Amino acid sequence: MNPTAPSIKGLIKIHNPDQPTLPVVNWRNAPAYRLSRLFTDKIIHLVPPPNSVNIKNTQDLLKILDDTPVLPHYALSSLDITNLYSNIPVKEIRTILASIMTQNLIDPQTKQELLKWYDVITKQNHFAYKEQNSNST
Repeated sequence: MNPTAPSIKGLIKIHNPDQPTLPVVNWRNAPAYRLSRLFTDKIIHLVPPPNSVNIKNTQDLLKILDDTPVLPHYALSSLDITNLYSNIPVKEIRTILASIMTQNLIDPQTKQELLKWYDVITKQNHFAYKEQNSNST
């Protein structure tokens, strides 16, 4: 209920000599955090993503895997995440969201309201690196 500026800390990246620290931002107390949660719930309700699977924790994953039959023609694979903190193209995502809402016949007033929420959420930035905001992409 009492929003504050997010906190930032640096994690040392000992495996990469060119970038010794990784900034990690705790956004949970930021003013737009609750709006982002509400936005996510609304978008998922209005425009359910295809083939989405959300896993809550390791136990949830193990239960899903345990309940999944493994047939002889299935192939198992393992994926490594190489860049968990990627640059997300904010402007392009907004265009994609607008297009998806139009395709799903979301009424124009609701669409415009949700796009305003998106703008508030994505433009809220409390930190900059070398005078460049992270939401400038």
